[in-house]
Amino acid sequence: MNIRSVNPATGQEIQRFPSLREGELRAILEQIPEAAKAWAAEPLSTRAKCLREAARILRARAREFATLITQEMGKLLTEARSEVEKCARVCEYYAEHGEIFLADNPLDSDADRSFVAFEPLGAVLAIMPWNFPFWQVFRCAAPALMAGNIVLLKHAPNVPQCANALEEIWRDAGCPSAFLNLPISVRQTETVIGHPHVRAVSLTGSDVAGRKVASLAGACLKKTVLELGGSDAFIVLEDADLDQAAQVALKSRFLNSGQSCIAAKRFIVVDAIADAFLERFKAGIAKLRAGDPMEPETTLAPMAREDLRQTLHVQVENSIARGASLVMGGHFLERSGWFYAPTLLDRVGPGMPAYEEELFGPVASVIRVREEQEALRIANDSRYGLGGSVWTQDIQRGERLARKLACGCAFVNGLVKSDPQLPFGGIKDSGYGRELSLPGIQEFVNAKTVWIKSV
Repeated sequence: MNIRSVNPATGQEIQRFPSLREGELRAILEQIPEAAKAWAAEPLSTRAKCLREAARILRARAREFATLITQEMGKLLTEARSEVEKCARVCEYYAEHGEIFLADNPLDSDADRSFVAFEPLGAVLAIMPWNFPFWQVFRCAAPALMAGNIVLLKHAPNVPQCANALEEIWRDAGCPSAFLNLPISVRQTETVIGHPHVRAVSLTGSDVAGRKVASLAGACLKKTVLELGGSDAFIVLEDADLDQAAQVALKSRFLNSGQSCIAAKRFIVVDAIADAFLERFKAGIAKLRAGDPMEPETTLAPMAREDLRQTLHVQVENSIARGASLVMGGHFLERSGWFYAPTLLDRVGPGMPAYEEELFGPVASVIRVREEQEALRIANDSRYGLGGSVWTQDIQRGERLARKLACGCAFVNGLVKSDPQLPFGGIKDSGYGRELSLPGIQEFVNAKTVWIKSV
């Protein structure tokens, strides 16, 4: 089976890559115990050095890697550069804090001495998506490697060049056997999940994929971390700074052409200021310019795949058919590549795909409400629970509502984003487990209780 790399801005094939044959995959899997043992034996200082070197490589070759990301999945080159820099920062974060995070934790007990030791599990399979082809991998790999695990990467099939580059970075950083790229099929992935040498699985993807992976891993009693889809609420209250809210709404919804799990997707706006907010939001959307994502004047990138664009369009059309008002957009752009017009839907309500489902593309859905309690109810009326934000000039009010949002991360007057310093993850159909910060490195360790008493 060949894996194709296609430029979303042109629709043209770039290159094809062979997938692993069954014998090649078996040989790699048989080498896991030795590789895992060797990496786990490396002192924390060596692991930290590897992470710092990876950060150096990322910055030294930032333009090259950003170009690769843009050509393979379509995002703006400026956004790709930011993604590469963020990967360098997460490496430095765990290199700096890893030894503290993994230090023995002393506990009081009836022993002379007792503590929790944090030991690596072994091999972690990372099943990663295409939308942030470097960042999604690094936010899993950096803590996993620092903790002494080895990482097996099963990347999305439309970013094979990124996958190869990631393996090269870690090899050049000094841990050639601790990070391995596996260009394999779905069927082969199921084999890897079930292999006894693989001890845990981390998946970022759809809730459909999450259920499948969790089922397969659960049958083998293997730990999983699932970061799945989201339909984040962006609540704008009557006392919000509307200029600021509209500016951040534009960035949150249309960054990466709207293809982000933590993008704001449902804009829940109080009636009293709904028209004023909509006017500002619409003005910002109207300024977006589609074009070559390599060019600095382009502000709207193509979608990553043609099938994703078609799925999004059907969701938009079905929402309009069920009563949503089309303010702007709602169609393919007549140019080469997989561009979709930036779209704004108003008066979205229950029963519409724009209300019930995740719209993974450049479409903003506005839901009008009477007051904050209705806003909160609608925000939580979702099977997803990844992130959400509240916009108000009353900070106490904002915190009170943020605490009541049913999600994994709630922001007040700020863009919902992932940050190495903050735990990241969701609830409900957005998955379970946490990445980043202290919880991120603790997901894939054996927290071993050690109890010692003299005789």
